[in-house]
Amino acid sequence: MRALYPYIRLVRYNHNYRRLWLSQVVANFGDWFGLLAIYALVLQYTDSELLLGLIIVIKMLSFAISSPAAGFLSDRFDRRTLMFWCDIGRAVVVLGFLLVQSEALLWLAFVMTSAQMMLAAVFEPAKSASIPNITTGEELVHANVLSNLSWSVIFTLGMAIGGFATELLGTDTVFIINSATYLLSAYFIWKAVIPHVRDEEQIREMANPFRGVVDGFKFLRKRGEVLRPAIAKGTFEIGLGGMVYALIIISEDVLLIGSIGLGLLYGARGIGTAIGPLLIRGYFSNENKWIMLTGVCMILTGFFYFWIGFASVVWVMLLLVLLAHTSSGANWVMNTILIQKRAPDKYRGRVFSIEWLYLTISESISVITAALLLQFNVMTITGVIKLYAIVMIITGIIWLMTVAKKEKEAQMADTFAKSAV
Repeated sequence: MRALYPYIRLVRYNHNYRRLWLSQVVANFGDWFGLLAIYALVLQYTDSELLLGLIIVIKMLSFAISSPAAGFLSDRFDRRTLMFWCDIGRAVVVLGFLLVQSEALLWLAFVMTSAQMMLAAVFEPAKSASIPNITTGEELVHANVLSNLSWSVIFTLGMAIGGFATELLGTDTVFIINSATYLLSAYFIWKAVIPHVRDEEQIREMANPFRGVVDGFKFLRKRGEVLRPAIAKGTFEIGLGGMVYALIIISEDVLLIGSIGLGLLYGARGIGTAIGPLLIRGYFSNENKWIMLTGVCMILTGFFYFWIGFASVVWVMLLLVLLAHTSSGANWVMNTILIQKRAPDKYRGRVFSIEWLYLTISESISVITAALLLQFNVMTITGVIKLYAIVMIITGIIWLMTVAKKEKEAQMADTFAKSAV
C-alpha cells in the first residue's frame, strides 16, 4: 500500500493533473471500447485481411500527416483549449460510423477513422507536453507511470468489454457510447487549469507556421539527448506494429473466437503494459540506463512474440502477449519521461509530434507489409509473427550497438566536462 501512496497523493492533491488524468481515462476507454467495433464493421462487409490492415494504416498515416502541424499548434496556442475542441470534434466524428449500413458505404468508415485520428494527432502532443506544466519535478515520474498504468488498465477493460459489447449490443450502440466518452473527457479538460506561458519572442518566432514546424525538426536534429528518446517508440514499431496487427488475425483464424478472443489478447497486452512501468520505477530507476534498457526491451519483446508463433493454446498465448508487452510498456514510459525532462517547454509539443510522426509511419509500414504478406499468401500468420519477432530482436541489437553507445559517449563527455570545471 505504501508503494501506491505517491500516486494516491498526486491524484488527491493535484487537482489539475487529476482532471487531465480523468479526461485521459474516459477518452481512452472510449477509444479502445470502440476500436473493435470498427474492426467488426470492416469484417462484417468484407473478409479481406488487406482492408483490415488498410484501416489500421489509415489510422496511423492520418495521425502522421497531421503531426507536424499538430506540434506547431500545441506550442503556439493554448493547449487546454486545443484538447477541449479535439474532444468535441471526436465526439461528432465517431457518430459518423452510424451511417455505415451497407458495403457500399464502407468507405465512410475509412473517412471517419482518418478524421478521428487527425484530431487525436493534435490532442496527444498537447496532453504529453502539458504534464510537466502541472506537476513538480518529483511528481513527473509518478504522473507518467500513473498515466501509463491507467492507459493499460483502461485498454484491458475497454478492449475486453468492447469485444463482448460488439458481439452482444452491436456496433451502433458501441459508437454512441464512444461519442459520449469524448464529451465527458472534454468536460474534465475544461475544468482544468493548464499553464502554458509563451513569451513575445516565442510568439514572433512562431508567427510563420512553416518556420515553426521546420524549427522543431532543426531543434531535434541538434539535440541528440532529446532525439534518442524521441525515436525509441518509432523504432520499436518496426517489428511491433506487424505483430500487434497479427493478433487480430490469430483471434479469427487460430483461436477461432473472433472479437472475444481479440479482447482477451488485447487485454493481456494491456496488463503487460501496466506491469512494465512499475518494474522500471521499482528496479531500474537510474535514468542514465534507460536508453540502453530500450534496446533490451526490444529484444525481450521479440523473444516472447517469437514463441507466440508456435502457440495454439489460449492461456499460453495470453501469457506470452503479457510478457512481450511488459517490455514495450516499460519502453513507452522511460522515453516519455526522458523527453519531458530534456525538451524545453517551447519545443516540447513539436518534439512529441515528431515522435508520433516517426512512430505512426513506422507502424503503418510494418502493418501494411504484414497485411500484404497475408493477403497474397506469401506467409502464414504464424510465419509472419516469427519473421517480425526476429526483426524486432535484430533491431534491439542494432539499437544497443548504435543509439545506446551514443548515449553512453554523451554521458561520459558530460561527466568529463563537469569534472573539468
